[in-house]
Order: sequence, then structure tokens, then C-alpha cells
Amino acid sequence: MKVTIDDKSGFCAGVVRAISEAEQALEQGGKVCSLGDIVHNRVEVQRLESLGLKTITHNDLSTLEGCRVLIRAHGEPPSTYTLAAERGIEIIDATCPVVAALQRRVKRAYQTMQSCNGQVVILGKRGHAEVVGLTGQVSQDAIVVESVEDLNQIDFTRPIYFLSQTTQSVALFEKLCQEMSQRLNNKQILTVDDTICRRVSSREEHLRAFARAHDVIVFVCGRKSSNGKVLFEICREENPHSYNIEEPSEIDPQWFTADCSVGVCGATSTPAWLMKNVAQSIEQL
Repeated sequence: MKVTIDDKSGFCAGVVRAISEAEQALEQGGKVCSLGDIVHNRVEVQRLESLGLKTITHNDLSTLEGCRVLIRAHGEPPSTYTLAAERGIEIIDATCPVVAALQRRVKRAYQTMQSCNGQVVILGKRGHAEVVGLTGQVSQDAIVVESVEDLNQIDFTRPIYFLSQTTQSVALFEKLCQEMSQRLNNKQILTVDDTICRRVSSREEHLRAFARAHDVIVFVCGRKSSNGKVLFEICREENPHSYNIEEPSEIDPQWFTADCSVGVCGATSTPAWLMKNVAQSIEQL
């Protein structure tokens, strides 16, 4: 059995930065909290918690005082920073630069639409931390869509400014653009701003080739990872012998034969050390 780890899988730059910020803060001592899971990977969160990082909720934030709170790569709405300032909380801002730039673009889009009675539409997963941060930039006055069916929320007689959560599927974004264009009588009132992170989306075609090149694919990601769900479906489209796990204990020996080739890959929230552990566990079968 030959086991290969995909060298392009694993943490994106934004996640690497956030975890580095957390580790540096923990080395300095004192109480350090992460507002929500620092990354959508339970195993990595547990590793950081063993070093002293405490994961808190937004409800917890209103009761804290005089501590340090890390804003993860997904970003936060302005209201979070306001509350932290009121409570005397020191913010460690690890918002991904790509997400921070998108937040500014959402605000500019909103200002543009306000002047022409238009609407801001964002492709994203409702309730996802990044999307909450994006809609919070405009006091929730934006329409979030996840599918073609959600386009029914839009008034197609008014101008539309369409953007996307950074980790969404390029194919889905283009599909929704086409559908909106077909529904509009005046196509000039549609503004499309493709804000999908190409550092993430560029992995899709590579992953398709990686999945085709192996007999079995073991995709490692946290259950909460939106990016993981998208990338795993890509693997499964290319290779029906694709399996999604969160940690090595979930590996089933029946997935493999003695002479098969196995590809181990993961999401942008999957640490390299975890993929290595998975590969070693498969090799030991």
C-alpha cells in the first residue's frame, strides 16, 4: 500500500497567521481567549486548549474584563470591537487580510447601493463566522444566499451588488451570477464582485487531479468546516472511494486493499501534523 499526503492541502495563510498569533500570546503568559473556535478543526482546537487557550462565545465576551481576546481569521463585525473596548478587553486581531479587505468592499458596496435603492447580496453560509462579520459591516442589511432557490429573496427590479464569502465555490458563484442575469430585464443593474480567495479556490482543480490519481482518498477535516464540505464533495465527484474523517480513530481498514494507492488530503482548516498522523495510521494497518 502506498500512502501519499497532498502537499497543497492544509492550513491557508490566514489560519497559519491566527494560530501563530495565539501561540505567541500564550507564550507571553496570562489569560488568552479565542472568540469562537480558532479554526474549524476540533483536534487542533484541543491542542491549543492544552497550551492554555480558552474558547469563549459572544455571550461570554460581555462578562469578561481585562483579558486578551483573539479575533480569529474569519473576522468579526464592528459591534464586537465596540463591546471589547467598553469592557477593557485587549483585542488580538488575527482577521485574515483577505477577509478584512472583503469587509471593506462590502461596506463600499452598501454605500453604492444606498445611493440607488439597491441591495447587497452575499453568497455564503448563513451563521458562518465570516458571513456574520460581513453582514455586520452593514448592520445586517444584506441578503445572504446559499443556492439558486435563495435568489427568490432578491428584488430583481432594483440594482444588485453581488459578492461572496471568501471560501465559497467558484462554480456556484458563477452559476448564481448567470441565474441572476437571466432574471433581470436590465442586466446593467447587476454588479458582480468576485471576492472568492483564489489561494483557496485554486486548490479545487489540484484536488480533482489528486483524487483521480489514487485508488482511495481519505479527506481529513473538522465537522464544522464549510471549506472542508466543499472540498470533500470535489474528491467524491472524482473518486467514489473517498472518505471523510476528523481524526485517525475513524479510519476503517475495510476501505483499503493491500496494493491500493491512498491519497490523504484536507481542508484549509486541517493541520499538516494531523494529516501526517492519519497517513501513519493507514500505513500501520
